[in-house]
Amino acid sequence: YSTGESGKGADVDKVKEATRLAKQLRPDLKLEGPIQYDAAVDPDVARVKLPGSEVAGRATVFIFPDLNAGNNAYKAVQRAANATAIGPVLQGLNKPVNDLSRGALVADIVNTIAITAIQAQTEGVTP
Repeated sequence: YSTGESGKGADVDKVKEATRLAKQLRPDLKLEGPIQYDAAVDPDVARVKLPGSEVAGRATVFIFPDLNAGNNAYKAVQRAANATAIGPVLQGLNKPVNDLSRGALVADIVNTIAITAIQAQTEGVTP
């Protein structure tokens, strides 16, 4: 519910702090947050809500503030667009582990297995 400085509250503060830390750790990446989805993907909305942003209107990776928000967005896009969605992909764990929804389709299961196997190869772990 916030883009730039438009919102206030604990959820907005959490996103701002995460963005600050990410920029500190990876200054080479173009990051923006908090940013509402419309401002993230629509250049016309971005020009109004976050003028001057290198990311707004052109975002390609989305990090959600919690599992609920991410899961709802993921499923909405997957079903509305009739798209092949791969993920969610979990990162930062000691071993490659990923999750499937109870509503997962066969293609979702196969894709998740493939991603997990690739993660295992990349990390030198036998799946």
